[in-house]
Amino acid sequence: MVNERSDAAGEAQPIRLVLADDQAMIRGALGALLDLEDDLQVVGEAADGAAAIDTVAELRPDVCLVDIQMPGIDGIEATEQIIA
Repeated sequence: MVNERSDAAGEAQPIRLVLADDQAMIRGALGALLDLEDDLQVVGEAADGAAAIDTVAELRPDVCLVDIQMPGIDGIEATEQIIA
């Protein structure tokens, strides 16, 4: 995987991810797999759309991987709010 992120010294930095899924097993398994990649770092997880919005606002990741079907605020609405 090619990573275009670098710090002020020009050293490559991992892509920071937040995972949002209401199923803890899926979230945990996906996080574990993504953490195996040298250029990816899971920095946060959320169990619903509202938590995803708060987590992204707090951690400011590069990427947020969001499940569409979640209780309360679904993934589509959460993504719209995150982008806004």
